[in-house]
Amino acid sequence: MARKPFLLRLDPATHEALQRWADTEMRSLNAQIEFLLRRALIDSGRMRPAEEKSIEDSES
Repeated sequence: MARKPFLLRLDPATHEALQRWADTEMRSLNAQIEFLLRRALIDSGRMRPAEEKSIEDSES
């Protein structure tokens, strides 16, 4: 699966908080945002965990 780039505008405080969180989790900021979005999609029922797993497998 190809990744699709897009511009994301964040206020500075949100950006800084996400960057600190990503640093703590040993992830890039991009990977942290993608992780949080996938988790939100699964938690809201808009994505099945199996879909999330197959996406990770195809990225390897």
